[in-house]
Amino acid sequence: MNPVEFSHTVLISRVAPRQWHALEDDLVVGRGETSTRPDGRIFVSIDAWHGAAFDALVEAMLAALPRPLHTVVDEADLDLTAQWQRAGFTTRRREWEYVVPTDPHVTGLDSALSPGVTIQAFGSAQEAPLRALDRMIRDEVEAGQGWQDMPAEVLTTPVLDPSRYAVAALAGQYVGLLRVATVTRRPRIGLIAVRADHQRRGIARALLAHTLGALHHIGRETASAEVTESNVAATALFERIGGLRAASSLELVLR
Repeated sequence: MNPVEFSHTVLISRVAPRQWHALEDDLVVGRGETSTRPDGRIFVSIDAWHGAAFDALVEAMLAALPRPLHTVVDEADLDLTAQWQRAGFTTRRREWEYVVPTDPHVTGLDSALSPGVTIQAFGSAQEAPLRALDRMIRDEVEAGQGWQDMPAEVLTTPVLDPSRYAVAALAGQYVGLLRVATVTRRPRIGLIAVRADHQRRGIARALLAHTLGALHHIGRETASAEVTESNVAATALFERIGGLRAASSLELVLR
């Protein structure tokens, strides 16, 4: 593909359907790419060495892509946020990162239990019923509030690794799940979900109690979780067990 010149030094080339490069003296000084969420929303991201490369990339990408477009930024990164705002993006929602203690004596979750519900530990869930539960929850999301406030990592066709999931079972059926990633600096709770017909029974709390207790047992003092600011129930749950806000990210949109 032919490069497009935006200044005397920065050239933009679309190197793939979803990827752009900014070149300066034949050196790549910036990269832009797009990804599509399950609900069809297009997210853009740019990693540039300097402002001129960012501006050239965003101009080329916006000229080639349909609206609306979305991006996610660390709210503390004022320079990057300002760059996207200059391109016309505005804030759509905020997501808080909570740091949560794992000690049950601190969280008060040592006795959390939902009547009749058993929690299957990480790695013990059967893949077929786990996948069926995951599909059911996704169908409920699509039929209800949609994907717009779901975490970024909730993919359309995930690779389900039972070692990352704790599962709640009732009468032999899986009714709730919690996914955690432990490869990060701090274990991260990626998703807590309960079937719609079994919500408000303390199942999410029981899953959280099991997960934090297991992490505490192996010496992890804290875990992290990301919660959309508008999710009042989840915010209240994490703050009730001693979670503290550590950071925040913004989803920006260009309509």
